[in-house]
Amino acid sequence: MFNPNFRYTNKIVGGLTQIAAARELVLNSPFILKWEVSLRREAIIRSAHSSTAIEGNRLSLEQVSDLAQGREIMATRKDRQEVLNYLKVLQSINKLTDGKKITEKDILKTHKIVTRDTLKNPSDCGMYRNRYVIIGNRLTGEVFFRPPSNDDVPKLMKALIMWLNSAEAQAFDPIIEAGIAHYEFVRIHPFIDGNGRTARVLATLILYLRGFDAKQFFCLDDYYDSDRPAYYRALQSVNQNTLDITKWLEYFVEGVKVSIAAVKESVVRLSSERLRKAEKGQIALTERQMKIVEFINKNGRITNRDVRDMFKISDEAVRKEIAKLTKPGVLKAKGKGRGVYYVLE
Repeated sequence: MFNPNFRYTNKIVGGLTQIAAARELVLNSPFILKWEVSLRREAIIRSAHSSTAIEGNRLSLEQVSDLAQGREIMATRKDRQEVLNYLKVLQSINKLTDGKKITEKDILKTHKIVTRDTLKNPSDCGMYRNRYVIIGNRLTGEVFFRPPSNDDVPKLMKALIMWLNSAEAQAFDPIIEAGIAHYEFVRIHPFIDGNGRTARVLATLILYLRGFDAKQFFCLDDYYDSDRPAYYRALQSVNQNTLDITKWLEYFVEGVKVSIAAVKESVVRLSSERLRKAEKGQIALTERQMKIVEFINKNGRITNRDVRDMFKISDEAVRKEIAKLTKPGVLKAKGKGRGVYYVLE
């Protein structure tokens, strides 16, 4: 079985402690449910932008946001498809597995979603590599890393998957498990292309399944993209003879800490604004009201007609539903007469 080699350092332990405190604050803050939708949507968009940008995708964050909202953009087919694929895999992360266990089938399916219609050879999509690859600089010919042989890939992946579902892995902090899986997946390099994106999805999936980021608030990929050379240096820092991943885990834990700190700052700011406006500091939304907020997050606005069509209710019922959201300051009206529409306050 796969047996990760690392040691706990003061930096790792200190980082995990700070992460736990920040996460507790985020999950227990009295912020309105509309912020959950906004934070989740923003995290998914930023992750899709950063993770694909690391590997050369040229779309801007604004273009990725437009794609997420179903708008047309000017971009190459490959760049556009890579981002759409990543958005899809993050938006359906709860459907990537049948339960708490990650199977080989799940990983192959994930890779298939991530690389759909983007590979030169479509048969490589969702299939382990049958040709040897090296990681290096195409212009200079410098080789950075030589992954295991093609023949070794299936058994190495089976060992990793067995470990992921073992009691040993479950005993680790979710962040440590995710960091170990991220590195080992990249080291095995099981596919012709799309290994980095799939590895980052795998780490995100582990955090989701372990309940660490069940609400998908945290964007880990932003940290990697902010300093790509540092990301690659951290991956390449591992001695291939000992496979001691301590330095990599220090880097990985730091990335999670930075990501959660950013979310904490947003939550503290939003909570403070709401506490100044409402004595209770929290507004509970019904399922119907939540759908209205989600519609606005996706489309930027909502009209009375949109609400009527969405729930098949009368104009009077629409006005009452909207009033329940405008009075406490969740929504605000714009425009006049028949042209009125509503946005988030």
